[in-house]
Amino acid sequence: MSGPADTALLRLLQLCSGSLPIGGFTYSQGIEWAVECGWIKDQATLTDWLADLVDTTLTRVEIPALARLYRACEAGNGQPLAHWSAWLLANRETRELRDEERHRGRALAGLLVDLDVPRAAGWRDTLAGCQSAGFALAAHAWSIPLQQAAQGFAWAWLENLTLAGVKLIPLGQTAGQRLLRDLGDIASQAVDQGLNLNDDDMGASAPALAIASSRHETQYTRLFRS
Repeated sequence: MSGPADTALLRLLQLCSGSLPIGGFTYSQGIEWAVECGWIKDQATLTDWLADLVDTTLTRVEIPALARLYRACEAGNGQPLAHWSAWLLANRETRELRDEERHRGRALAGLLVDLDVPRAAGWRDTLAGCQSAGFALAAHAWSIPLQQAAQGFAWAWLENLTLAGVKLIPLGQTAGQRLLRDLGDIASQAVDQGLNLNDDDMGASAPALAIASSRHETQYTRLFRS
């Protein structure tokens, strides 16, 4: 017989699913241009690219911001939710990365309103600023513990970028699964580290990502929106 923990797990799987209608599969976050220019050309270089982003962006931006957004939802306080949503958006270094964040945020906010998630309607404008705010609200509303929510967020982030690389290089599906296996451990460690960062330790510089994303904005042919 299933209980609350089982239901929370199913809700987390729903929240992290590629079928969630927020358009996650349409973004490569600079990988498309990195492949075009030869920075990423095989499994090894894709692994290096993603491992660097895990160490910087995931550990020092995504996960600590998610934790603060989750705690704001836990406290029912819209002010820190708005603050950390704006902080996260400010860490997107290019126009297309900011556009991606807003597009995902609006789509998820609308979905949460349609799913009758508590506070989603009242906080809709704030939630529309970034995807992580809506993710945090849904995780809290569905009784998903922060640690598990962060692990699911990290996995969804890693899987989306891996699949983009598999398609663009291209790589075989087995290579993609091998990469997910190898990077899964460091992503899990990134979650543990990111959840324990102080405010002053948050933030990261990812110049290669910024360059790739800015060049992708004017790339002649492309499959992905960012």
